[in-house]
Amino acid sequence: MDRIALRGALGALASNHLWTWQYRTSDLFSALPTAHVDLHPVQAVKALDDAQLDALLDDGDFVSAVASQVAALDQTMETAVVSPDIAYFSPEFGISEVVPQYSGGLGILAGDHLKSASDLGTSLAGVGLFYRHGFFRQYIEDGQQAEHIGTYDPTDFGCVDTGIVVEVPIADRLVSAKVWRFAVGRVPLLLLDTDLPVNSAEDRAITDRLYSGDQLHRLEQELVLGVGGARAVTAMGWKPGVYHSNEGHAGFLALTLLDQARAPGGATTLARAVELVKPRVLFTTHTPVPAGIDRFPRSLVDPHLRPWCEAWGDSIDALAALGEDPHDGTEVFNMAAFCLHVASRANGVSKLHGEVSRGLFAMVPGGSAITSVTNGVHARTWVSPCLQDLFDTRLGDGWDRGVETAWSNIDGVSADAITECRAVTRAPLAELLADRADITLDPDALVIGFARRFATYKRANLLLRHPDALAALLADDDRPVHFVFAGKAHPADVPGKSLLADIVAYGHTPAANQRFSFLPDYDIAVARAMYFGCDVWLNNPVRPREASGTSGEKAALNGVLNCSILDGWWAEMSDGRNGWDIPTSDAVVDDVRDDDESASTLALLVEIAAEFHADGRGHPSAAWVDRMRHNWRTLGPLVTAARMVADYERTLYGPMLATQHR
Repeated sequence: MDRIALRGALGALASNHLWTWQYRTSDLFSALPTAHVDLHPVQAVKALDDAQLDALLDDGDFVSAVASQVAALDQTMETAVVSPDIAYFSPEFGISEVVPQYSGGLGILAGDHLKSASDLGTSLAGVGLFYRHGFFRQYIEDGQQAEHIGTYDPTDFGCVDTGIVVEVPIADRLVSAKVWRFAVGRVPLLLLDTDLPVNSAEDRAITDRLYSGDQLHRLEQELVLGVGGARAVTAMGWKPGVYHSNEGHAGFLALTLLDQARAPGGATTLARAVELVKPRVLFTTHTPVPAGIDRFPRSLVDPHLRPWCEAWGDSIDALAALGEDPHDGTEVFNMAAFCLHVASRANGVSKLHGEVSRGLFAMVPGGSAITSVTNGVHARTWVSPCLQDLFDTRLGDGWDRGVETAWSNIDGVSADAITECRAVTRAPLAELLADRADITLDPDALVIGFARRFATYKRANLLLRHPDALAALLADDDRPVHFVFAGKAHPADVPGKSLLADIVAYGHTPAANQRFSFLPDYDIAVARAMYFGCDVWLNNPVRPREASGTSGEKAALNGVLNCSILDGWWAEMSDGRNGWDIPTSDAVVDDVRDDDESASTLALLVEIAAEFHADGRGHPSAAWVDRMRHNWRTLGPLVTAARMVADYERTLYGPMLATQHR
């Protein structure tokens, strides 16, 4: 191998994001002299000079490892998706912390969906937007969240220009969007980008940032995602039997499908076109509350519906009726209602969420038929390398896909092996706390993690309602406890920012005892460090507002025990031993309910700390390790994204494709 061959091999590995869940490949990039924590491997490879390449070529082990990983990638791509059966649309995809095209749980779920589809050989492709400024980076200034916005080039992430540009009707004009292709193992991901010279300055900014701007900006982004994304799928020559809208943000894909159905010689009425389109559309809802649904005033939406209605000869009222809000009627266009009208099947993301959604959308056609597929997480992305090696050796093939027989072998893994791995995996969290919070983590402490979006219903500051009880817990030197918080509030979410400021402020009080910390700039890397290093995962939302809440699933796969309100995925998977259930209050007044549940949580955490330290300070007790094993045995088969995608294939994708005459 010479310089050109080595650079080419490394470039091929960097451009396909299989490395994001193959840690041995990722380790190769970490070993590059140009590597940096914020730098995508594609950029690190480009930055290598001749002398650095020569030094790498002199390292026989490195060259051998590169050749091995390239061979594995080539073997994977022998079965790459060429013409997908399923087109999976999402406004965000969380693939890696160095690809800042995600904000939180919805994007992480979408990224895990693509990765598991690749693992399972599912015939699926993703469709999203490329945001030139991504999502904001967070820092803390004077105790408050502050935001920094970056600028990104798709080629720096290994995106390939397909040569395709699609046009999207935006009110009375056409906006052009370039189509980039991004590789996620076997699965292609198309990303649309309006930052083109042919567009006006305003239109170039449509895909500027994720979840930014006013309602008009949001509407324009969703038109590019849905309409432009569906047109990009067609331009690629793909003919998927299923168009899967991950949340309502991509619902306008139906406009393109309806337009295809209304083509000359096609459906003669809008109603008939809807019936032709429905068998190909699947809608997944992620919100259990009306406030979480995209709802646009008719005065804002109508100019964007007019071009379609004029082309079809239909009235705007007829088309807008498909999005009629179940509560506010004809004056509001509800994206979830629109998706339900044009989809043959719809699902929530946990059993409880399915029940809540059927009630929420009962007045919308199809709402009462909403089913559920409980979310899962991509095991190889989220489980620490130490545990992956342990599981590969001791559990055998299939643990990462949720194979029950593999997880049943966990009882044979010794307590020493588990605790030794735990000690190794805690190091990244300790380093982050030292670097970003100037805190030294007590190696003997029970570490309790809370990391998620700082939305008010998630109640990040619930424990602060009983400061004396919290202070007593933090003051116990015989049973030390350390809380670690992380997460972002949307820049426009003033109440969410206030919650975050409360957490930061409490951490600097004497009562916190240097054992209550906030880690800024929450992203995939911070999340992994927390899953690797925590002992307990705290989740205390207002039930039943947590649709799924997959952070606890990632924690569980790392042996972190959940302490949670019975909401989302936990409501169906808790068995009383694989974690702890926070009692919910019957109080109807919000403040009383929060006071009750705060007190219950703190009392429960005292019991949890006693169990962890039951055999003395310095290591988790034997009872704790037994509980970890039970956590893995019962939850390992249930929480993987492989199980989730298999469920979609069995209950939704497969039956929908079976109805297609393709």
